[in-house]
Amino acid sequence: MEPVFVAGEKYGKTNFRKKKLEKGEYENCSFKDCNFSEVDLSEIKFIDCDFKDCNLSLAKLYNTAFRNVRFENCKILGLQFDTCNNFGLSFSFENCQLNHSTFYQTKVKKTTFKDSQLHETDFTECDLTGSIFDNCDLKRAIFFNSIIEKVDFSSSYNYSIDPGNNRIKKAKFSLPEAIGLLDKYDIEITKAK
Repeated sequence: MEPVFVAGEKYGKTNFRKKKLEKGEYENCSFKDCNFSEVDLSEIKFIDCDFKDCNLSLAKLYNTAFRNVRFENCKILGLQFDTCNNFGLSFSFENCQLNHSTFYQTKVKKTTFKDSQLHETDFTECDLTGSIFDNCDLKRAIFFNSIIEKVDFSSSYNYSIDPGNNRIKKAKFSLPEAIGLLDKYDIEITKAK
């Protein structure tokens, strides 16, 4: 079957577990209140698209292209962004649940994560240069051999980042959450009297 090209289409309240999304390129499309849970989105290109109030949990993303894609109020549990097409990979997340997702070895510079939950999300060897984590919960998120230079964590919390195992130059943190930079030392810090 020939890949489709779809531009400017609006999809609402569609269950793509029942109605298959055709392989191809989707440009300037919006998906609202759609269910992509466990759907195979491999080899599909999303360019300048919006996903709002969607469930993409455990969707398959082998060679999926996300270029300038916005996710808002989405449930995105267990996604493997490391299997996406790396060419032009760019997206932003607002008020999303990204728990247990992985960005292993991806280059997602200048990505915005806003008001999102990223519990146990894997950023191992990820290049996040210039990204913003605005009011995000990073409980047990993994940063190992990651490039987090110029990343703004100043309003985020629950992170544990080892500066010795990550490139961290010019990253922004705020107190008291910055104590998460010392977690590996298992020390107790108290306020001076």
